[in-house]
Amino acid sequence: MIDFDAVNQGFSREAEFYDADDEKNPVNRWARSLVRKTATRYIPSGGSILEINAGTGADAFWLVEHGYRVHATDIADGMLAAIGRKIELSKHGDRFTVQKLSLTNLEETDHAPFDGVFSNFGGLNCIPDLSVVVQGMKKVLKPGGWLVWVFMPPVCPWELFQLFRGRARVAARRLKRGGAQANVRGVPIMTYYFTAKQVSKALGQDFEIASLQSLSLLCPPMSMLGFINKFPRLTRSLMRLDEKAGKFPLLNQCGDLLVIAAHYLPKP
Repeated sequence: MIDFDAVNQGFSREAEFYDADDEKNPVNRWARSLVRKTATRYIPSGGSILEINAGTGADAFWLVEHGYRVHATDIADGMLAAIGRKIELSKHGDRFTVQKLSLTNLEETDHAPFDGVFSNFGGLNCIPDLSVVVQGMKKVLKPGGWLVWVFMPPVCPWELFQLFRGRARVAARRLKRGGAQANVRGVPIMTYYFTAKQVSKALGQDFEIASLQSLSLLCPPMSMLGFINKFPRLTRSLMRLDEKAGKFPLLNQCGDLLVIAAHYLPKP
């Protein structure tokens, strides 16, 4: 069960700081650029995209500026207000729309059907059962369309390493059955972690996995800004290694984030 009021409150508070924090964090910028490359590789140029849990609309704005039509959805009022401001700033506002909508009710989205469904940086980790998202998504995604999802897996080496620093709770939080409680600007929100196998199972036989890549397998997660700022050259080197290592089998199963692209080919 999702506490929608808590999600709205926590992420509305986060909206005030999100874009500024994003710009100050080199790992965040690096990861976002790789995710966007994946999205533009698979979703047809100029196509229509439904973005789930769009946050402040940073990715939606970028995609619109690069020729896509984007319908951004979220349930946090603060995030929706930020998206609205980006629509006003965009030179292509006719291709950029917004709707208050939960990921549990995707069948109610406006402007369907879409060429692609996109979700970045763990927005999908707010729900315990991804099959609910998949069932709604199938009703608004065109046959032959694509999904590009970014989600948090249970195994993040950098977090596991925190055990040796005496931070056992941080090291084990992703491994808890039934999810773990995250603190979003002082608001407790349940977070659920998924393996690539669990995501593939939720997608079912109508989706063919085209690519899977981990992010922050070797380089520090974006949340570890202290390390990133203290060791900028090392961090940049680890980013370069990460881009290559994260594509290999087994290594693409763990990290701070996993990026999956899948082709929707519904069976008759």
